[in-house]
Amino acid sequence: MSSRYLRQIVLVLVMAITCVRTVGAADRDKLLSEPGVYGTFAVFQLDHHWRDQPPATRTAAVEKVKALVEQWSSKILIESYLLRGLSDRGDLMFRLHGTALADSQEFLAALQNTEFGHHLESTGLLHGMSKKANYVPAFPEGLKSELKAPSQSGEKPYAIVIPIRKDAEWWSLDRQARTAMMQEHTEAAIPYHRTVKRKLYHATGLSDADFITYFETEKLDDFHSLILALEQVKEFRHNRRFGHPTLLGTVRPIGDILDLLAK
Repeated sequence: MSSRYLRQIVLVLVMAITCVRTVGAADRDKLLSEPGVYGTFAVFQLDHHWRDQPPATRTAAVEKVKALVEQWSSKILIESYLLRGLSDRGDLMFRLHGTALADSQEFLAALQNTEFGHHLESTGLLHGMSKKANYVPAFPEGLKSELKAPSQSGEKPYAIVIPIRKDAEWWSLDRQARTAMMQEHTEAAIPYHRTVKRKLYHATGLSDADFITYFETEKLDDFHSLILALEQVKEFRHNRRFGHPTLLGTVRPIGDILDLLAK
């Protein structure tokens, strides 16, 4: 086989690998930004029997979970968080995104059928979906421009999940009244827009909440100030549930989390 032919084969393989990586990255961006995508937050706590397993058994068990995550990552977006030490509701959490909620269900069922999964106790499960912004189109142009400003670059290691439920009065308000209150809400949040990344999920009928708010930040003091600011606006008075639970964790690769839990 000539060296020229070998170089052509290598070039084709490199192009193919690059293509696969590009498609994967595009899928991630699509699942995190487009409407009509389902998001699931699954929280687990390890039972006390897990520590009784021999180290080699624990290591083998988590390796199988790593392979399972790798297998499913081509179908759904799987992100992982270490809750241990920051939340009393669990040890780890998955945030899943997919175009079909049944795919996330199948992944979680497969996870709990593993040896590691037999030691997982489900302590929280929230489902929601992404939708187009309901109120932003009616905001002043200046405010819409501020919302388009990108968040500060760099890692945002902390993740916070807050489920919210509105009272009946909120849903009985006309659209104009709700838009005015959401504009006030947004104006209060703008000072923290660049340091606290936020994503909203609509959960009515899918979970025991109306919304799931997800935040990422490097600066927990800014997040604290953001929540204090939002508690001062009129819209906050219509929250029947804010948190309960509030989940706080750190964004970690699933391999790192599993290795830590296997020790």
